[in-house]
Amino acid sequence: MALLAGGVGGVGIALLLKRRLGASKGVASGATRDHSRDRWARPGMGVTFRAELMPGRDTEERTFRVAELLPSGRVRLEDIGGEHDENEFEAQR
Repeated sequence: MALLAGGVGGVGIALLLKRRLGASKGVASGATRDHSRDRWARPGMGVTFRAELMPGRDTEERTFRVAELLPSGRVRLEDIGGEHDENEFEAQR
């Protein structure tokens, strides 16, 4: 019984420490973050298709501007039809 109580107490301490460490990383306790700005793309931003999706084209020929960010997280691009997902593009540097 004492071992069980000690184990439960250890879990509680671990949770408290984790919560305190999270607060020390710049996120104040109880503060909320504006997730509406946490997007992989924004209108007007340039994105470049991965080379394997457009073989034989230079980087400039694979780069397009984002026209609209959709609620699903996909984008519509200027001068090219359809909706496109983040994994179709090269990672941002």
